[in-house]
Amino acid sequence: MMKNISLKLLLFFIGVSLIYSNSYSQITTKSKIETITIKTITLPSKDGLLITADYYKVEPSKNFALLCHQAGFSRGEYRETAPKLAYGGFSPQNYSGFSSLAIDQRSGNKVNGIINETAKRAKEKGLPTDYLDAKQDIEAAIDFAYAKNNNKPILLVGSSYSASLALLIGKNNNKVKAIAVFSPGEYLKGIDLANEIKDLNKPVFVTSAKDEIPSVKKLLRNVNPEFITLFEPKVSGFHGSKALWFSKEGHQEYWKAFNLWLTKHFTTH
Repeated sequence: MMKNISLKLLLFFIGVSLIYSNSYSQITTKSKIETITIKTITLPSKDGLLITADYYKVEPSKNFALLCHQAGFSRGEYRETAPKLAYGGFSPQNYSGFSSLAIDQRSGNKVNGIINETAKRAKEKGLPTDYLDAKQDIEAAIDFAYAKNNNKPILLVGSSYSASLALLIGKNNNKVKAIAVFSPGEYLKGIDLANEIKDLNKPVFVTSAKDEIPSVKKLLRNVNPEFITLFEPKVSGFHGSKALWFSKEGHQEYWKAFNLWLTKHFTTH
């Protein structure tokens, strides 16, 4: 099921104008104009529960990202981030062409005025909504995103508890090319995540708030450092992917580090 989103949001920075209107966007950079079609869709989870998601379709699309939110949040966590991924964040010259899918996992609530519809359905059905219960939602969304990406591996992005799930799921999933995680931790009951991911052998971008860095390093201590790009912010920073939000202090340096990693591991031209 699909329905159009009607959004009006105006952002100005580094010579880039982004205007949402009537469910479509035109992004203007110094050298090109691209279109993002934004739709709210539903797709079935592994147990049949409908997952609500915002699908940001870029034309032309060079890459695909699955965006997963933090605890207590919804797909609204990525209303600002998803369009930036389409054209390179704060570095338009590094045009990345990411279509993306921002999902509501069944463990969450509301952010930026967007209610978590998947969590609402799960509660209405009496289904459990702990962090691990959302694992099947992310797995189903990976399958969907992979198909939309012409059966090519995708970027998996996680925030807080979903960052932990992204590492757990993504390490052995051939449909995932690389993983970006914001503030991962030992949040999953009954699982020693540090041990579970010790054999991880694909590119990982990881960052967090400054005071979380020691625990992040501890979590990743068993992973071959060859695969890890750890960004340690100079500012205090923020928990989860909201560190990328325009309103958050230090967002520019987070984006700069993220963009450098993206250009290394994904086609950007």
